[in-house]
Amino acid sequence: MNSVFLIIVGLVLFLYALNSLSVGLKNLAADKLKTFLDRFTNNVFKGIISGIIVTILLDSSSVVIIMTIALVNSKALTFRQAMGIVMGANIGTTFSSQIFALDVGEYAAFPILVGFILMFFFRSNFYTNLGRVIFSFGLIFFGLFTIEEAVAPLKESGGVTNWLMSLDNTWKGVSTGALVTVVVQSSSATMGMVISLGEENLITLAGSIAVMLGAELGTCADTLVASIGRSRASIRTGLFHLAFNVITILLGMMVLPLFTNLVNIISGGNSLQRTIANAHMLFNILGVVLMLPFLKVYESVLERVVPDTSTQPGVEKNARTVY
Repeated sequence: MNSVFLIIVGLVLFLYALNSLSVGLKNLAADKLKTFLDRFTNNVFKGIISGIIVTILLDSSSVVIIMTIALVNSKALTFRQAMGIVMGANIGTTFSSQIFALDVGEYAAFPILVGFILMFFFRSNFYTNLGRVIFSFGLIFFGLFTIEEAVAPLKESGGVTNWLMSLDNTWKGVSTGALVTVVVQSSSATMGMVISLGEENLITLAGSIAVMLGAELGTCADTLVASIGRSRASIRTGLFHLAFNVITILLGMMVLPLFTNLVNIISGGNSLQRTIANAHMLFNILGVVLMLPFLKVYESVLERVVPDTSTQPGVEKNARTVY
């Protein structure tokens, strides 16, 4: 019972810290990042790079994609530009998994203290927001550390360990990952918990990858909701995010054993938590590489499924970018 309570506490701290980090980063640079997206997405490859950079800086693919949907709705971006940003955001979000795999939970007090000092002893908005970002990073690591400490005793529970180990059943792992991500509204939180379980060897690599695939699906919920009531191009952007993730997830499920072996080879005997983080990054990079040649097909299909209702050509039809 104590373990369950500590897991919940750790998860609450983690989610609060993720939200606080996102708010702090947006306060520091959101307007500049919007301008950056508008200027440096004139072709798909630049869009991918821009999506990666902005997602790493804001630490949330959902925030970046929702921001992109808003920019498409205001006609600051075209649907084709948005496709590049969406794919880049999928890669950028894996950066957080690499950070979570660092075993720094025991040192979380240092950034928490530094962030606290900046927030409460400096009047400048810049230092206040910077302190919030640093404080949030520390709290993220402390939340993960709390979860890791809480799950350690679960090794003694045969029922729990058997269920966690059963997640290498692909459909069960994917369903669990999708459900958890929809509930906590954060694929990063799902991956953080999976990496914590991996550090305690309570989950297999195959099970971790299956849950990760489910998290990729669950994270589409936010962006689909954000596209409701927006322009047709915005709706297409949300649907592209869903279609892209569904297709790559299905491909991942089909070749899961091969992909697992590839991750093991690339990771070269690293710890399980590092290997899980590598799997997350490799999956999203390969997904973009595989889907990139078919972007024109996706664009054509989605424009037929969600056609423009206006009789005017508009910005979306005129502002074609170059592949």
